[in-house]
Amino acid sequence: MTGTAIVMMIVAMVTVWGGLIAAIVNLARHPEVAETEPESPPVEL
Repeated sequence: MTGTAIVMMIVAMVTVWGGLIAAIVNLARHPEVAETEPESPPVEL
C-alpha cells in the first residue's frame, strides 16, 4: 500500500469509529425518555 492509501484509510477509520463513539457518548449523556412513548389504553373491568 502506498502512503496516500494508508493515510486515507486512517482518515476513514477515524471518521467512522469517531462517529460511533460520539453517538454512544451522546446517548449516554442524553438517554431517550420513556415518557415520550404513547400510553396504553385504559383497561375496563
